[in-house]
Amino acid sequence: MSDPTETNGTAAASEAAETAEASGGAGGRRVRVVLVDDHRMFRTGVQAEIGQTAQTGVEVVGEAADVDQAVTVITATRPEVVLLDVHLPGGGGVEVLRRCAPLMADAAQPVRFLALSVSDAAEDVIGVIRGGARGYVTKTITGSDLIDSIFRVQEGDAVFSPRLAGFVLDAFASTDAPPVDEDLDRLTQREREVLRLIARGYAYKEIAKQLFISVKTVESHVSAVLRKLQLSNRHELTRWATARRLV
Repeated sequence: MSDPTETNGTAAASEAAETAEASGGAGGRRVRVVLVDDHRMFRTGVQAEIGQTAQTGVEVVGEAADVDQAVTVITATRPEVVLLDVHLPGGGGVEVLRRCAPLMADAAQPVRFLALSVSDAAEDVIGVIRGGARGYVTKTITGSDLIDSIFRVQEGDAVFSPRLAGFVLDAFASTDAPPVDEDLDRLTQREREVLRLIARGYAYKEIAKQLFISVKTVESHVSAVLRKLQLSNRHELTRWATARRLV
C-alpha cells in the first residue's frame, strides 16, 4: 500500500509549484523580455539562466540576431524589457534604439532597453545610453544579478555595471562634453562594425556574411577606415582597436 502521507506530500508540492508558476515566481513579479544578440549560443545560455519563469519571474517572449529581426520581434511582442547587444549586424544596438524610439516613448506601455555586451568601452556605453537605453551591464554579470537588473529596469531604474557608471556621469556632466574619441567619431556606424570585426580576426567573407553585405562593400569600408584613421594595414588597425578596447 502507498503511504497516504507521501501521496499528500507529493500533491502539496505539486500544488505549490503550480501556485508559484501562476504567480510568476520571484515573489510574484513577472517581466516579459526579448533577447537580442547575434550569437545563438549566447542567447541559448541566457535563456537557460534566466528563462525558468516559475523560479525567476522572467518570461522570454522572443529572440533576434540582427537589427531588422530585433525591430520586428520587439514591435510584435511589446516586451517590458529588451536585453540588447551593442554590436549587431545591420547597424548595431544604437540603430535598434533609434527605430524603437516610439515604443520607448509610449507612456502607457513603454519598452525599456538594458544593454548586455562584452564591450566595456566608453564609446559603446555612452552611445546606447544617449540612444535611450536604461542601463548597461557586461556579459560577466551573474544570472541572479542580471535578473535583478531586468526587474529594476522594468521599474524605471537606471542600471550599470559598477565601473561603467563613471563613463555616463562624465559624459553627461556638462552639455559641452567633448567626444569620447575624435578619431572614432570620423567613422560611420557601419565602418565601426567592420573595424571591430576586422580587429577580431574575421576574414572579409565572414564579415560580409555577418553584416549581410558584399565582400566588395567590406573592402570599401576597410579602405575608408584605414584612410580616415591614417593606418596602413589591418594589423595596424587591430592594434589601434585593441588599444582603445574596441575588440
